[in-house]
Formats: sequence, structure tokens, C-alpha cells
Amino acid sequence: MALFDVKVPQLSESIAEATLLQWKKKPGDMVAVDEILIEIETDKVVLEVPAPSAGVLAEIIQADGSTVASEQVIARIDSEGKAAAAAPAAAPAAVAAAAPVAAAPAAQGSSMAGVAMPAAAKLMADNQLAAGSVAGTGKDGRVTKGDVLSAVAAPAAKPAPAPVAAKPLPAVAAAPVALGDRPEQRVAMTRLRARVAERLLQSQSTNAILTTFNEVNMAPVMDMRKKFQAQFEKEHGCKLGFMSFFVKAAVHALKKFPILNASVDGNDIIYHGYFDIGIAVGSPRGLVVPILRNADQMSFADIEKKIAEFGQKAKEGKLSIEEMTGGTFSISNGGTFGSMLSTPIINPPQSAILGVHATKDRAVVENGQIVVRPINYLAMSYDHRIIDGREAVLGLVAMKEALEDPSRLLFGI
Repeated sequence: MALFDVKVPQLSESIAEATLLQWKKKPGDMVAVDEILIEIETDKVVLEVPAPSAGVLAEIIQADGSTVASEQVIARIDSEGKAAAAAPAAAPAAVAAAAPVAAAPAAQGSSMAGVAMPAAAKLMADNQLAAGSVAGTGKDGRVTKGDVLSAVAAPAAKPAPAPVAAKPLPAVAAAPVALGDRPEQRVAMTRLRARVAERLLQSQSTNAILTTFNEVNMAPVMDMRKKFQAQFEKEHGCKLGFMSFFVKAAVHALKKFPILNASVDGNDIIYHGYFDIGIAVGSPRGLVVPILRNADQMSFADIEKKIAEFGQKAKEGKLSIEEMTGGTFSISNGGTFGSMLSTPIINPPQSAILGVHATKDRAVVENGQIVVRPINYLAMSYDHRIIDGREAVLGLVAMKEALEDPSRLLFGI
């Protein structure tokens, strides 16, 4: 027997542990080399664990929901187990006949049957599920986090508590409690969501956050975009969106006011000589902020392609730790969801963030006349410990001027 260890990938220095989600294979299943066996959730990204060898999954050492560390062995693959795995398939009747016999010793001989894993036990307690009320599918019949989540999601399928089965109660007393139109469901935070919550609280408790606002007439950008959209897409193979204009305008302002691109380290202010712009992206697992490295050196096409790539990776949960580490300034686009105005929270250790919102036709006054213009309200939150109101306001005005006259971006004025 040639066994290969399946290990947790090397985690970054800032990540001490991770959580196993759900095994895609069970012991005895055939696996192909590089086939994804399980996903591991850290507080930043979700990592995929591929099979290091083809063969049979001989053993799962760490069950669903387990907390694991970098390079920890979580399963083993028998690379010479093909024949053993193929034999039962040739004789399904024999497997069916042997199943009850094999199940009995497992139930009797294993003291772990019905025992809940730590994560599963906590989830059962949170949902007030009695011990033994959830069937286990883990090793030796142990109850995994996935088993509990399935039981919570389908309450009708949960077995009755042991006392009721042993001593039947009157029909009225045994009836389930009617929830009516006020159902509740308790679900544990994912590791990523818990980390986001922690960082947002940290930001509000350690930064002196203040927000300044301004309105931008988006007509010049919209006209330019309409004029060059078809040619841009033909030349670069991607659409010309609005976010590339906001990124360019932000970099333009950060160059004028370097303090907006700085960060605090103890009693020191670190001025960054590069412009790594974080783009806040919503994902099924929570908010993520991938980074546009050296955004000042990127073209409009480079920015649009990278943002599209980030969006797809976030949707699939495939953003890497490196893609979300660092950043000197962030942009959050609530306008995608129709937001009119917001006060964005700074992403530590950065000192400022730009909030972009929905562009709507609004009545404004120009030269004493009321006219209709496509207006976008910009909001910039900043750390007042190092950024004074003057720099913050003038920085946002510089962004406004760049968007209302995009030719400024060409000449750096």
C-alpha cells in the first residue's frame, strides 16, 4: 500500500488557522490526481485542496468543520487501491448483502458513533438540538457540522428526541411547536464573515473616521464613454466601464495629496510611493477587497480587465491571499446596487476610502438656471488623526474636477 498525505496548503503568515468546509469524496471513493477534494476557508479566502495522487481515498483524518493549521495532514490516499475499489462495483449484490453486516460492527464496536465534532456540538447547542438527534455521516459515525446544518435546514426530517420515542406522550403534547409566520434560523458566521466583522469594528474603534461629500456631474464621462465604447471594446476585448474613471481620478488626487495614500504605524506616518487601490467586491461568502497593484501604471483597459477578473474570482471564491493583501486606498461602489449615499468604513491599515454611488438625473443650478444633469454623490471617509479636513476636501474636489473634465487626467492638472 502506497499512501499519500493530503495536507492543508501553506497559509500566509497572517493566517494561523482555517476551517474545513465539506469533503467532496468519502473513504473508498476513487480520486484522480489534482481532483479537488475539499475547500478550506480562511478569514480572507477559500482555498481548494487537490488530490496529490490518483487512487482511493483511504482515510479522512479531519472531518467537515474541523479547525486546521498550515501543512496539517487531513486525509490519506492509497495510490494502489484501484483494484480494491473496483471489485465492489463488479458485484453490487454482494455489497448490498454485506452492508448490514458491515454496519453492525461499526455501530457496536465504535465508541465514536453519534459523537459530535466540536464545531457540530456548538452548532447543535446553538440550535437546541439534543444529543443523538442528528445522524452522523463522519468517520465512525461521528456527527459533522454538515450533518447539523442539514438537520437545521430540514427540521421535519429530524428524528424525535429519545425520551419521546421511549415513552410516548399524548398526541397534543407531542405535536411540534407551531412557528406560524415568525420562523427563525441560527447559522454560525463563516470564518470570512467573522473576520470582516472584526476588521470593521477595529476600524471604527481605532480610527477617527470623518466623511466628506461632494457631487459630480457625470455627463462628460458618460459622453466620452459613449463616444469610444465600441472602438474601445473592439481594440481591447472588454467594455469601458465607469470604475476605471473613478480609479484614475482617485490616483490623480492621491498624487496631489499624498497623505490620503498614507497609513499609520504606531506614532509614525508611512507615505507610500506606490498606488495600490483596493476595489471592494461583494461575494457569496462576504465582502472582499482585491488590490489593483500599481494602479497609476495601468491603462483604462488594464483596469477594466482586472476588475472583471476580480469579480469572476470573487463569485467563484477563487481570489488568492496575495490578491487581497496590502492596498493603500480603497474604492467602494455601492452604486452597483442602487445606493444614493453612504459613509464607507476605512479598510485598515489604510487611512481613506472613496464611496461611489448611483448616478441619477437630478435638478441642479448652472449659471442661474435649473437644469437636469446625471449626478453622482461621492463620499470620502478619512482618518482625522493624520488627515486634516483641508486635504480631505481638496482631495475629493480633485477627483470631482478630474471626472467633470477627464482631459485633466491626460495632463495631470
